[in-house]
Amino acid sequence: MKEKETEEKKKAARKRLAEMNLLDDFLFGTMVSYPEIREQFVKELLRIIFGRNFKNLSVTAQKVLYGADTDLHGARLDVCLEPEVEEGDGEDVTVYDIEPDQTEGNADRKALPRRIRFYHGKLAARSLESGVDYDKLRNVVIIMIVPYDPFGLGRMVYTIKNYCVEEPDMSYEDGAGTLFLYTKGTKGVPSEALRQLLHYMEATTYENAVNEDLRKLHKMVVKVKKDPEVTVRYMITYLREMERLNKATKKAMEAGMEAGRAAGELYQLVSLVCRKRKRQKSLEEIVEDLEEEISVIEPIYRAAEKFAPEYDQDMVFEQIREDSKQERS
Repeated sequence: MKEKETEEKKKAARKRLAEMNLLDDFLFGTMVSYPEIREQFVKELLRIIFGRNFKNLSVTAQKVLYGADTDLHGARLDVCLEPEVEEGDGEDVTVYDIEPDQTEGNADRKALPRRIRFYHGKLAARSLESGVDYDKLRNVVIIMIVPYDPFGLGRMVYTIKNYCVEEPDMSYEDGAGTLFLYTKGTKGVPSEALRQLLHYMEATTYENAVNEDLRKLHKMVVKVKKDPEVTVRYMITYLREMERLNKATKKAMEAGMEAGRAAGELYQLVSLVCRKRKRQKSLEEIVEDLEEEISVIEPIYRAAEKFAPEYDQDMVFEQIREDSKQERS
């Protein structure tokens, strides 16, 4: 029975890998770390995004930059490209970090600017050795590719740079830039090629590889997806994720059952207090009868008084829950 279950999970993992798009962490991370294609793949992405060719790139995939100690956040960089040009040739060196992100929770979306600020800080600190002049600090461009509108203005490209509030036209070049690329954006589309690329990344199928550049990318994607080692690696990742989700589900169910028991015990206590109030018993008498602490009974007693003389236990119970919510908020 267990073998059959495992085989079904493996089959599901193979299906998910076949259907995966380029915004998925696993597939994108595999593409930019796959030895035979990673540099070509990344150069194609950057060429379409910026509309120019990139020559000297070193690809570092799935890099984690930790904080000063293990209690601090780490930045996981999906692909770090450096340098764009060789040092010493008179041009600035630029580090590119590409981050596809499918998280659509409101809290995560709201935190995006601070998350980007954190990434910039870690990359800047990493690129400047102790004692080196600040003018040697590398430019950093972070590219976030997302299937949701990060700022709600419908733009396909949001270019973020620092500027002077009082003099917005004043030059202030600190070498830090961020691009948010929204796959469904309709405003300010800089090129049809970029629009087609972003659509393809969100829906990575042959049908959406509508031009020669995308067909090149799609061949690379197919090659990676069909690699037996990649399939095995994803199966392991998938099975671990399923195990983690099962544990989390079990824990949530246990917590729910515990919460249910607590709610049931509270309801029973409310019912007892209401019955005793109908018999005109005082707070002190109820505490003594039920052999409970006054701190437990008094909130129920006060809530019950709002519904005298009926002392409806359901209404009292809901009132206590509402009071509890307000206290927590």
